[in-house]
Amino acid sequence: MDNLTKKQRQYNMSHIRSADTKPEVMLRKALWKRGWRYRKNYAALPGKPDIVLTRQKIAVFVDGDFWHAHGHQDNPGEQVASNQVYWQKKLARNVERDREVNDELTEAGWLVLRFWESEIKKDLQACITKLEEYLVR
Repeated sequence: MDNLTKKQRQYNMSHIRSADTKPEVMLRKALWKRGWRYRKNYAALPGKPDIVLTRQKIAVFVDGDFWHAHGHQDNPGEQVASNQVYWQKKLARNVERDREVNDELTEAGWLVLRFWESEIKKDLQACITKLEEYLVR
């Protein structure tokens, strides 16, 4: 199945970032530059949002295209060529968890915004504009 040893695979997976990814840092820097203050990786909320604007009750998630099945939410894992059974199960659970977290935060009165990493890399200004639409209200 895997062409890496268990130790090699563990090493590779341990170097995949869950916080402070490049797109997340790009978005945070742009917000900070515009004067918006926030908390990062806020563990007090379900799902540990990447950026939280506590006064406005806005939780922002920066989702990785692969890990959150961008463009494949109906059939997560189809973008992977090998070991599809494993990846379908794993990515489907990630998508399901995202929905659960969205529902939980929304019921608690929070606005949840999710941005794809490719969306931030491609057009950061559009993401900031979308976020500021809610911030100025």
